[in-house]
Amino acid sequence: MIWVAVIGDWLNLIFKWILFGHRPYWWVQETHFYQNHSLPKIEQFHITCETGPGSPSGHAMGSSCVWYVMVTSVVNFTRPPSDTTYQESQRFRLVWSFLWIAFWVIQISVCVSRVFIATHFPHQVILGVLAGMLVAEAFEHIPSIHTASFKVYLQTSLFLFFFALSFYFLLKMIHIDLLWSISKAKKWCVNPDWIHLDTTPFAGLVRNLGALFGLGLAINSQMFVKSCKGKNGYRMRFKLTCVAATLTTLQLYDLIKVPTHTEVLFYMLSFCKSAVVPLSVVAFIPYCVHLLIGDPEKRLD
Repeated sequence: MIWVAVIGDWLNLIFKWILFGHRPYWWVQETHFYQNHSLPKIEQFHITCETGPGSPSGHAMGSSCVWYVMVTSVVNFTRPPSDTTYQESQRFRLVWSFLWIAFWVIQISVCVSRVFIATHFPHQVILGVLAGMLVAEAFEHIPSIHTASFKVYLQTSLFLFFFALSFYFLLKMIHIDLLWSISKAKKWCVNPDWIHLDTTPFAGLVRNLGALFGLGLAINSQMFVKSCKGKNGYRMRFKLTCVAATLTTLQLYDLIKVPTHTEVLFYMLSFCKSAVVPLSVVAFIPYCVHLLIGDPEKRLD
């Protein structure tokens, strides 16, 4: 799922740089479509003033990516064999219908909320949902990501970073400013305090690359192998304890605020924070729980 979220968000960044999509809260102030007396009044909120381009919607694309993976995974897990009974087949159809209805309810809610706060136009959120589903569907046919080595994670992270950076500087050389939307946001946001550095295009890039790098470290570590791949990994007590510890840890991580007074420092610390989260959740916390519960094989001896 993290692979889908990272690649989806990276593609969203590239699409935004290519499509140059405006956001409603600044577009209505600069367009010549309206006459002065008919200019619509758009209410802004503290989450309205995002600084990146608007098309496609990153929230809609990310939501459809992640939820598509979860829904299709549950559908495949609950799918009965071909020689199943009529009752089991009907039960599966009921589950299938419920999951996909829930999927579309969530996507419509995300899309409506993004349009309501004047962050996106309707076509931008629709494009985001469709693009997210396509990315998720594509990754359904790449099973090798489940057994990828740390080298693959590292190479993928470096490729995504240097491709985005090269694309940025290439267009900058031909006098195309890919950060044009930041000045628009600063100009038309009604409250300067609502403009945050973590909504810039590069902030999302380093966050996602950090998460992918941290995941690669985690699942290729001995802590993960000894805890999650051993006997404890199949025990309900181990799983529930890991979930409780993970939720508590994530709440604590959320309290850590990255300083924004220096842009380069912010990006570096954002990468580190994003890398530490999957490393903690996937490897460190399960290993600590494993040590706390103990090895069942040793206890039997």
